[in-house]
Amino acid sequence: MRRRHLPVLAALAAFSTSSGLHAQPAWPSRPIRIIVTFPPGGSSDIVARVLAEVLSQRLPQRVLVENRPGAGGTLGAAYVATQPADGYTLLLSNTAPIVTSPPIYANVPYDPVTGFTHIAYLGATPLVIMVNPRLVPATDLAGLVAWIKAQPAPPGFGSSGAGSVAHIFGESFIQRTGAQLTHVPYRGSAPMQADLLGGAIPLSFDTLPQNVEHIRAGRLRAISITAPARQEMAPEVPTTAEGGFPGLVAENWLGLAGPAGLPAPIIATLHREVAAALDTPLMKSRILEHGIAMRPMTQPEFATYVSVEVRVVGGAVKALGLTAQ
Repeated sequence: MRRRHLPVLAALAAFSTSSGLHAQPAWPSRPIRIIVTFPPGGSSDIVARVLAEVLSQRLPQRVLVENRPGAGGTLGAAYVATQPADGYTLLLSNTAPIVTSPPIYANVPYDPVTGFTHIAYLGATPLVIMVNPRLVPATDLAGLVAWIKAQPAPPGFGSSGAGSVAHIFGESFIQRTGAQLTHVPYRGSAPMQADLLGGAIPLSFDTLPQNVEHIRAGRLRAISITAPARQEMAPEVPTTAEGGFPGLVAENWLGLAGPAGLPAPIIATLHREVAAALDTPLMKSRILEHGIAMRPMTQPEFATYVSVEVRVVGGAVKALGLTAQ
């Protein structure tokens, strides 16, 4: 009798061992990282830290922010693309590493569309054209163009990096206005802002949020906003269209992504939790406080949005023939 039961017991033991080997703990079972592709202080970093704070309250694990700047955001994006698709390493994606930098940098080791799981759209913010008032007397866009053209050599304009939205906008500015400028790329908005305030560069193109306090205090002068309408954060600043250049429009969008092949249940959970986070009073106030306009998108809609951005805007960047400096 005992021998008859041995095969059954052996089968049960094997099943139990096999189940133990393949059982996975519920996600998330350890802290989650959001990789930011620019240094602390920029709009991507600001949004990532607020989002991480709210998600940490909603998920059973902490959400941490890690900055990995460099090469127009492609270094941080490449890092995320090579991580396991387990939901523990995410990317605060934005226009630079996904749309504008890949055509500019040689041998970018990821496909911006298929190399990631594009999870959730967060919002977008326009650029502001700014000058150091101690160096540039212009107070409007026509005056700035005239001042640039009157200089003996092309003045330098600062951006958060080669391949950034600000860099691409600068090239469009040159083409549309005929005013010659020299691009001065930085490793993020914060070091660029320091040089603009210090007078190392006379003007820059950058997102509004991290510069608004300096604008309000008069340390920087805002010339125009690159949006179709004036912004609630700085309603006194006219649009580029009001300044006589309606085609000069640009924005930097932000989203959340993960490595390609992220499991569907994790995608669904993250999209749901991000949507809920964006609807909290804290997130709404902090996002709007930083001049970022939100609009709802489903996960498939966001993935399609990214694909179109890469094809249309990325294609335009490629046509410019820009290379990293």
